[in-house]
Amino acid sequence: MAKAVILGIPGEEGLWLVDLDAGTVKPLNPTGELATASSLRKAGGIFVKAIDLAVAVSSAQVALSGHVDG
Repeated sequence: MAKAVILGIPGEEGLWLVDLDAGTVKPLNPTGELATASSLRKAGGIFVKAIDLAVAVSSAQVALSGHVDG
């Protein structure tokens, strides 16, 4: 099972590393193939691997209330 997730959100230029074990989120400077995938993202591409649910919400409060922004 994955213990970390790399996220990119429209409107946010950089990527983020979410460490599930540590409960942290940190900016990530991509290198290698990840940098290539990130550059495709800047051109409007979407790259998804080993994720079965991802939802961007306007705030943590929205997520904690059980709502999904439409």
